[in-house]
Amino acid sequence: MDIAAIGIDLGKSTFHLVALDQAGQIVLRCKLTRRKLVDLTATLKSTLIGMEACGGAHFLARLLHEQGHDARIIPAQFVKPFVKSQKNDFLDAEASPRSRQTARMTRTESMARSPGARRTLR
Repeated sequence: MDIAAIGIDLGKSTFHLVALDQAGQIVLRCKLTRRKLVDLTATLKSTLIGMEACGGAHFLARLLHEQGHDARIIPAQFVKPFVKSQKNDFLDAEASPRSRQTARMTRTESMARSPGARRTLR
């Protein structure tokens, strides 16, 4: 499986993941818990992972960065134009990596630069 980019739609307890190949075709689409998401991304090769900005995005981006991925956070206003049709979690997750060519993606600070950040995984 050749994955070029991954998009993750974050939720409270479940996460929707969509992986795209170089041609932009979907090669993986799944709904995962937080623990299973971290376990799955740990087994994948280093790749670009985009997610919409929200409260938990920085925590997850730091974990993915520690695994060797290029995790980036995209402001919601830049993801919205790439949603194809009716809103659902899988379409939101698919829009994140599709917006990578034109949108401003933000890298996260490392834990060393964020002294107040906690590092716990539930």
